[in-house]
Amino acid sequence: MNRAVPIRRGAAWRDIAARALAAVPLNYAVTAALTMLIARLLPGGAQQASIGATIFSFAIFAALAMTAFAVRSAARLWGGLIATGAIAALADWCLIAWGGRL
Repeated sequence: MNRAVPIRRGAAWRDIAARALAAVPLNYAVTAALTMLIARLLPGGAQQASIGATIFSFAIFAALAMTAFAVRSAARLWGGLIATGAIAALADWCLIAWGGRL
């Protein structure tokens, strides 16, 4: 009962490279945007919210990195990460423009 998705030999290295690029640099950008958003939304002082969001960011980064190699399609992975990052960045921008915590 092998449920692995068969990959052609030539496409294997491209798939791994796409997942590795999504797991590190793209994941870093998405995690940074989510960390900023979480820090702005957490209650308490700015210092406490920043520290709490930073601690939580390690779990976010690890979860996204594991997800990068667990999903079936690299295209869906990239689409999901780009959409998540864009939504988080837009929310960050809106909170700053509307007078949110810096």
